[in-house]
Amino acid sequence: MEETIAGRNPVCEALRAGRPINKIYIARGLKPATVAEITGLARESRVPVQKVEKHYLDRLAPGAAHQGIVARVAPYEYADLDDILAAVRGADPLLVLLDEVTDPHNLGAIIRSAEAAGAHGVIIPRRRAAAVTPAVVKASAGAIEFVPVARVGNLAATIDLLKENGIWVVGADASARQLIWDAPLNGPLALVVGGEDKGLGRLVKEKCDLLIKLPMAGRVNSLNASVAAALVLFEAVRRRSRDNNE
Repeated sequence: MEETIAGRNPVCEALRAGRPINKIYIARGLKPATVAEITGLARESRVPVQKVEKHYLDRLAPGAAHQGIVARVAPYEYADLDDILAAVRGADPLLVLLDEVTDPHNLGAIIRSAEAAGAHGVIIPRRRAAAVTPAVVKASAGAIEFVPVARVGNLAATIDLLKENGIWVVGADASARQLIWDAPLNGPLALVVGGEDKGLGRLVKEKCDLLIKLPMAGRVNSLNASVAAALVLFEAVRRRSRDNNE
């Protein structure tokens, strides 16, 4: 069964990452300079490119802002959590766990932030959460091709496994007592971010080594899940970079 990747950047990044692509469709009338990079990468990877009418792309990727470029690819292949842990053994891993993030655009944006921050992997639950879909790929702006995403059956059990591997697990929660600025965020670290509606679940909260919150000075007492994830991620990156340079 095939999936669709829509848009210039997502298709470009899929080509750069070597993801198996069956065919690329380009709308007639696009300027050569607009598609030069994609056609060049496709030629190098021996991926067939076909020019079609725009309405054909509208049918291939309904509702997507495809920019006149659509690729048909094999279904997304999730990473294995054991493989992620093996790849970072001996280093200071930075992982992101998502507790029931259901909005595909939020998931894609978080994956984009995780890749930009140099995270080693994103972990999502199989149930009651967004999966990696074409909408997620589009929202990630191609970052999905460079950061592994693992799908697990039980997030609480996964947290226990991470602890057994020496990883400090920190949850972002609006009810936490400790501000993020004062939290220990160096060393092997997994950041847990909750879903759009209820935040972290009770059991996930209990499993975390520490709960932290962002200071909220306005009248709104919570942030969008992807915004909160980005802020927490880059504070961790800042802290780890400072500690490494001291």
